[in-house]
Amino acid sequence: MGFTGRAALLAAIGSLPVGLLEPSWTGVLAVNGTLAAACACDFALAAPVRRLRLSRSGDTSVRLGDTAEVTLTVTNPSRRPLRGRLRDAWPPSSWPAGTESAASRHVIDVPAGERRRVTTRLRPTRRGDRTPDRVTIRSYGPLGLFTRQSSHHVPWTVRVLPPFHSRKHLPSKLARLRELDGRTSLLTRGEGTEFDSLREYVPGDDTRSIDWRATARRQTVALRTWRPERNRHVHLVLDTGRTSAGRVGDAPRLDSSMDAALLLAALATKAGDRVGFLAYDRRVRARVQSSSADDLLAAVVTAMANLEPELVETDARGLATAALAAAPRRALIVLLTSLDRAAVEEGLLPVLSRLTQQHTLLVASVSDPHVAEMAKGRGTPEAVYDAASAAQTQEERHRIAEQLRRHGVTVVDAPPDELAPALADAYLALKAAGRL
Repeated sequence: MGFTGRAALLAAIGSLPVGLLEPSWTGVLAVNGTLAAACACDFALAAPVRRLRLSRSGDTSVRLGDTAEVTLTVTNPSRRPLRGRLRDAWPPSSWPAGTESAASRHVIDVPAGERRRVTTRLRPTRRGDRTPDRVTIRSYGPLGLFTRQSSHHVPWTVRVLPPFHSRKHLPSKLARLRELDGRTSLLTRGEGTEFDSLREYVPGDDTRSIDWRATARRQTVALRTWRPERNRHVHLVLDTGRTSAGRVGDAPRLDSSMDAALLLAALATKAGDRVGFLAYDRRVRARVQSSSADDLLAAVVTAMANLEPELVETDARGLATAALAAAPRRALIVLLTSLDRAAVEEGLLPVLSRLTQQHTLLVASVSDPHVAEMAKGRGTPEAVYDAASAAQTQEERHRIAEQLRRHGVTVVDAPPDELAPALADAYLALKAAGRL
């Protein structure tokens, strides 16, 4: 409870003529006594705020960058109308900077015995769970001289999901997938491809695909057609260790890796493959069991929501063990990690044989486009030194990538905006070649 600015202004205006015309304690008491009586009356007529009943409804999840609406229902059980202001406090990252005050404050007017709804619109700037702090309500009397104030805890959680910017590439990748799965005839022959159907032989077809038994039963030469394998296992392994915290552009490497993993998960699910997800540094941070269910992508997105880079060195042996435990049968393991020399030579290479012995391994990494720009610098001594340093960094990454390829690993190294489509293309190429 407390006085309003209006009460202070009236006290100042009332004291001014007393001080100028007849300065005395009697005059001061007369003015302030009248004002105090008015304030007491205003306080008595203001609706009590502790007895208010509050509840929430609305969105429980939102993609980063989108708007979530959370509705607060205020019920006034008293016999006096509630006229006042409400502040719905959420963490600062629930809104863009500078918009919190306008978004969290509301004017309310709830008649006696009725209820009203107030909607707070959140636009989070970070992933993860957002929970409100408290709801503070200030009730004004009819004269606006005195207020009642109280805070209420009204629990709610809004989970902020990854934005999935790369979903814009999904239609084109699905069109390519339809070309591979037989809707547009695929006549490739490769290890591990699945039989699709028989058709009549056309001059120029590969004679190795002729089905002689089917030919003996019919009057024309029958040819087998093949389609990419279905029901294969794809396991996405996300490195959340120290190297994932490095920022490339405006976001950490981890965010770009997650975006690429989401596009691949959506594409592999549409292809009929069973997809699993694992996030690891020194322990398992998130896991989604391999599944072909329709809600697989939603499960992966939810698992990624609270992931943050951990400033620890990734335990490569533990990561390999966890990946092999998640993929007990032959699978495509997609490892989203860094191509830093120390991380690969001291961490990944010693355990590489364990991963490639039974599985197909694809390593995807985020490269920094600023390094490529530095490599083109000329004109000043500083620019030349920067270019030399950038060229050395690029050469080191190329050497590490080539070293992995010699061990049979497919490597995708691309800038943040290009990593997701490049990874999807690598998956489709492996599928077309029958290497899954």
